Amino acid sequence: MTPTRRSITLGASAAVLAGGLSMPAHAARPTVGSIRRLSPALDAVAAPDAKIEQLADGFVWSEGPVWVKDGGYLVFSDVPANTMYRWSEADGASVFLKPSGYDGPPTTVFREPGSNGLALDAAGDLLVCDHGNRSLSKVDLKTRKKTILLDRYQGKRFNSPNDLVVAWKGALAGAIYFTDPPYGLEGMNASPIKEMAFNGVYLRRPDGSVAVVDDKLTFPNGLALTPDEKRLYISVSDPDGPVIMAYDLGPDGLPLKSKVFFDAMALHKAGGPGLPDGMCLDTEGRLYATGPGGVLVITPAGELIGIIETGQAVANCAFGEDGSTLFLTSNHTLARVRLKTTGLV
Repeated sequence: MTPTRRSITLGASAAVLAGGLSMPAHAARPTVGSIRRLSPALDAVAAPDAKIEQLADGFVWSEGPVWVKDGGYLVFSDVPANTMYRWSEADGASVFLKPSGYDGPPTTVFREPGSNGLALDAAGDLLVCDHGNRSLSKVDLKTRKKTILLDRYQGKRFNSPNDLVVAWKGALAGAIYFTDPPYGLEGMNASPIKEMAFNGVYLRRPDGSVAVVDDKLTFPNGLALTPDEKRLYISVSDPDGPVIMAYDLGPDGLPLKSKVFFDAMALHKAGGPGLPDGMCLDTEGRLYATGPGGVLVITPAGELIGIIETGQAVANCAFGEDGSTLFLTSNHTLARVRLKTTGLV
């Protein structure tokens, strides 16, 4: 979620909840945008005739897609509308959980009260970055019951956990990395209810203990682990410093060193919509990072080889279906594109 992410008003949520959010199942779907090739290396990723399909429309700001293989459907968030949606090829889009975040009495303290980033754990439960409860939560996909896993660090409330990634390998299997910018709070850094002195990146270890990964980033946002889980990428959605950071991790899961992996300032200055936000990888280690212009396809060496453009800001992306479909949550729409590669899940 970025501070400049909305181009439509909250009033659009009324149309969504009225049911006007999805094309009929199996109907011909409109295509949007295009894929810009910046290097022949993109030929291994996308066919020349690859199309971006619009699957659903009418959201306020769609985010946090995750594919649920056991069931064959996608779950994603509409953060300002405080709603989580389910999409499948057979049924289209429908409300899955509302409220997805804050469920208390009316309040003006939240800028965006709903769920944001989503991921699955090893047990198949849905892990949720919960803006409204300022927590890392878990949702049982069958009962839709929510449990708060973590809402404080050293006694202080988190800002508004934004995105997360789960480790699957070795001693850290089950650990969760997550970011905590202030985007969910009205006033953001100036919010009177903000308790943290920084906008942090955290590691929740399998034993439940929590460590700070980085407390110096201005607006940490999306994050992803490389296939060997030895490197962590974190996007910084700061218009004054829109970058993707890379952290080489030690055996304890904490950084040994860090560097700017990709600087998106030139794309931002060129007027590309959006800022660095959510991301995912394929099995070859290529990074699919939302940023100015769309989804930036970046090699492990940091070379930008193409941009998947929808014509508007893209907040997040995730692989699903048979592993070669990239789903895009793009402003008020949900879209997908078939690729030649396989996503890392």
